[in-house]
Amino acid sequence: MRELNIFFFGFGQVAKEFIKKLISENYKLNISITTRQASDEIDFLGQKVSNFEFNDEKIDKNIFKEFNNSDHFLISIPPKNENDLVLKFFSKEFLNQNIKWVTYLSATSVYGDHMGEWVNEKSETLPKSKNGIERLVVENNWLKFYEEHKIPLQIFRLSGIYSNKNNVLERIKSGNGSIIRKKNQFFSRIHVEDIANLLFISLNKFKKGEVYNVSDDKPASSEDVMKYGAQILNLPEPKEIRLEDIESEMLKAFYHESKKVSNKKAKKFFNYEFKFPTYVEGLNHINKKIT
Repeated sequence: MRELNIFFFGFGQVAKEFIKKLISENYKLNISITTRQASDEIDFLGQKVSNFEFNDEKIDKNIFKEFNNSDHFLISIPPKNENDLVLKFFSKEFLNQNIKWVTYLSATSVYGDHMGEWVNEKSETLPKSKNGIERLVVENNWLKFYEEHKIPLQIFRLSGIYSNKNNVLERIKSGNGSIIRKKNQFFSRIHVEDIANLLFISLNKFKKGEVYNVSDDKPASSEDVMKYGAQILNLPEPKEIRLEDIESEMLKAFYHESKKVSNKKAKKFFNYEFKFPTYVEGLNHINKKIT
């Protein structure tokens, strides 16, 4: 049984799914996490987890000791005013020679709008949304840190994440789904299990300084996905709303970008075939879970 000393900066759905994957592979885990909540020891899926409070206002000083007892790090905390809190407060600690694996989770919003064309890791990054701009700044800061110190860093650019709990089927059933029709509008998606599987493979197949798109095989419009979801639920299609009627500025900005994100680099390097290669397989799997 392999032992893993792993520290999670941020404890969202990707971190939780990755732990679930590690448990299924019979790893002996020493897990530490950060949240915005008060420090405590918690139980997660039968594992004892040390939780440390960490945010832009308060840092539990005990984190630094626990950091030095870990050698694998997953960073999923979003940027704060174009700064990465982990790099800001722990850059010296990352120079520890015992560190084996550092993964920063970014987002494909760094590409911005490519008018429905394909993008890959060499494509120009043209973000206009606040999220995309901040993600790109932080990515570049991490890559600069890597160039200067050669830490074992990889970056995963994640497309829109869905899961068995968070998906269009739930939105349709709750009446919160809507169809927004826009010509030549493409988005890429990724099921959280496929992210966890790639993270797991990368523990033993790792090339530092690399950036990978993590997206499924079939970019599609939100309209197509929403209609397919209604079809397999045997429910009426959600109501259509106009782009200009969207109240959320963040969501409205999202629809001003269109691109198809290529996953060829990740599939080739990690020799991985997605469990859910398109939204069709993903949504059908979820539907079976809830029916």
